[in-house]
Amino acid sequence: MKTHETAVLAAGCFWGVEDLLRNLPGVTSTRVGYCGGSAEQAAYKFVKTGVTGHAETVKIEFDPAKLSYSDLLAVFFRLHDPTQLNRQMNDVGTQYRSAIFYQSEDQRIAAEAKIREVNESHKWPKPIATVIVPAEPFYDAEEAHQDYLVKNPGGYTCHWMRD
Repeated sequence: MKTHETAVLAAGCFWGVEDLLRNLPGVTSTRVGYCGGSAEQAAYKFVKTGVTGHAETVKIEFDPAKLSYSDLLAVFFRLHDPTQLNRQMNDVGTQYRSAIFYQSEDQRIAAEAKIREVNESHKWPKPIATVIVPAEPFYDAEEAHQDYLVKNPGGYTCHWMRD
């Protein structure tokens, strides 16, 4: 049995996403970074402009015996508005898109099932715009961005937990 699994999720500004996910039971570590772009390397000063095509992303290591991938995705769909295309609140651009970068065929199947479930629940007034794409290289963000809201309590975030 696996002792850990990796999920890579994009839900807008990575500071708030990391802050809400880091303390979930079963999460062993989080890193913010960039995924899904065309540039071979990524840095915040370029990603924030949208020119690299990367999304602000969180890489989550978790224990699947304590937190299933499906349950992690359920939280993911509560902490941002997955019906918005390329934006979250005031943050606009492809770098703020909602995306699931699946690491395995099982994750892809689980992500598709979760999107169907969320759409059928009608908890969101519009269809889910989250894209499901194969894993791509993940580039760690600069150290100033890691654990940003721990280092800067009350700092900017566009995330909340929806019922």
